Amino acid sequence: MDFHGATNTTIDYIVEHFGEDALTEIFSRVGKDVYKSIHEGLKNDDLSELIEHLEYYFDREKGEFTLTENDNGFVLEVKKCPAVEHIKKCGFELSSHFCRQTIDVNNAMCEGTPWQCETEVMEPGVCRQTFSRRTS
Repeated sequence: MDFHGATNTTIDYIVEHFGEDALTEIFSRVGKDVYKSIHEGLKNDDLSELIEHLEYYFDREKGEFTLTENDNGFVLEVKKCPAVEHIKKCGFELSSHFCRQTIDVNNAMCEGTPWQCETEVMEPGVCRQTFSRRTS
């Protein structure tokens, strides 16, 4: 779990020293390179590995979430993000850019695929991620 604290600090360092565009580029590479097999699955119109990954992550780290599949994809509703909870528990100040990793990584995984992701952050640690087919 300490990975989340290090990530939080690193995000602020990158923005401060290299700017927000650098942060976007890094998260884009994570979405396409680190999660390459998920990205390839999405290119092949297969959501299964992405769904398995999200359920595994939130279960393993004891996040509170629901994942509901529908005819057009699925919706992940995060009620308690384990990363945000850990950072708060450690007494760190949450980076104002922290949730960008979810938004940018999801968008990168979907880039060049029949899928898109809309992430609505209600508050830090609470969001709705809607993966759906592209309309155009």
